Amino acid sequence: MSPSAIALLIILAIVGLGTFIGFRAGASRRMDLEQWTVANRGFGVVLVWLLMAGEVYTTFSFLGASGWAYSRGGPTLYILAYLILGYVVSFYILPQLWETARAQGLQTQSDFFEKRYGSKVLAALVAAVGVVFIVPYLQLQLKGMGIIVEVASFGEIHRKAAMMIGGALVAGFVFASGIRAVAMVSVLKDVLLLAAALVIGIFIPYHWFGGFGPMFRAIIRAHPAHLTMPGPTHTMGHAWFISTVLLTSLGVYMWPHNFGASFTAKSADTLRRNAVVMPLYSLLLPLIFFAGFAALLVVPGLKDGDLSLLTVVQKTFPPWFLGVVGGAGALTAMVPSAILILTASTLFAKNFFRPIFAPSMSDDGVAKLAKVASVVLMAVALLFALSGARTIVALLLLGYAGVTQFFPGVVLGLYWSRASTSGVFCGLILGIATVTFLTLSGRDPIMGLNAGFVALVLNFVVAISVSLMTGTERMGPEESGHI
Repeated sequence: MSPSAIALLIILAIVGLGTFIGFRAGASRRMDLEQWTVANRGFGVVLVWLLMAGEVYTTFSFLGASGWAYSRGGPTLYILAYLILGYVVSFYILPQLWETARAQGLQTQSDFFEKRYGSKVLAALVAAVGVVFIVPYLQLQLKGMGIIVEVASFGEIHRKAAMMIGGALVAGFVFASGIRAVAMVSVLKDVLLLAAALVIGIFIPYHWFGGFGPMFRAIIRAHPAHLTMPGPTHTMGHAWFISTVLLTSLGVYMWPHNFGASFTAKSADTLRRNAVVMPLYSLLLPLIFFAGFAALLVVPGLKDGDLSLLTVVQKTFPPWFLGVVGGAGALTAMVPSAILILTASTLFAKNFFRPIFAPSMSDDGVAKLAKVASVVLMAVALLFALSGARTIVALLLLGYAGVTQFFPGVVLGLYWSRASTSGVFCGLILGIATVTFLTLSGRDPIMGLNAGFVALVLNFVVAISVSLMTGTERMGPEESGHI
């Protein structure tokens, strides 16, 4: 049997198993809106951990981190810093959000804004912005899936075909099983990802260089500036690093899917314990970096850094292991893709379409519309993924710049009773407008700072200033969203 056939069979077996688990996850359960979106708030520590790890550790971690280690060097280390700080933020914010969600029956991020600020218009704006910035995140998952399957199958399956097949499978099991599909498939994905990362991150440096120390010494000799700031780039210096870490650490749980996933927990303590154990997963990331750094010398000259991990694995390991890596990588794209389309379609149906166009629509009607919207959204994301040229990390940072603009509205809504609808609305509009202008005009970074961070600062200033002028009355605990 040829190497490509061996790798391809293993990839198909792993993807097939993951798809089967996804479809079976919702069997014998009535998939109403509550079950489809938050699994009746019944997940314990293990499932919450797997669900949130499935959302955080994605194709970005598998290909994007190694790709940036290969092409950008030192600035890549922001990834390690922001994730750890993000879990610290979640320890304090998510339990409070869970208490609010349980008491008031919240299912989405927009529900929180509607209940806290009493504005369907603000909730609809949050939903629309969330859907818009979920698209580049979904796009990067699909792009990563295509790269993984194409390289791991030795080109037997073309990138575009892999993206379309994978997208169809994900849309199918999300339609059938909702959030439970994501959690169940995460079990298989995490086992494979852990095993693959350990083998790749340890074996490659020892195989090619005799250890980690010799590998880094070889990189320093060949590329003296690669491991420093700003690395091979000219714009990602220390100011960019600090501002990007701050932006993304505050934004980890502002992603609508991460925000909503916290509502699946059994209790607020489940989320606190999850925040404590989640950093353990970050031990995988340096191993992925090592593969990217090694590839810089083993397979130099790649035009697309996102190909570095799979290319060096292909050159180092037998075909069957490349198939395992390809299958694991495909699942790292499928799991977050599933939660992304589930969240975005729910936001569209429940928090945008119903309040504006069909106020009398029942929850069953919302659930049906959300399922249809999930298929449509996947098709739209596929169109962008098939034609887009951005790197995986660039797509992620674009999404972060947008969704972190929700942070002022959330944190002020939880802890400051004078935060007003007008203040949060104006701050959000200014933040999104600033991100859009700076990104589209090529001014990111601006003055050495991440454009999204600059927008976040302006967002906070306006939200607080306008709230001080308009939020003169103090709100009681029930009105403010506190329990």
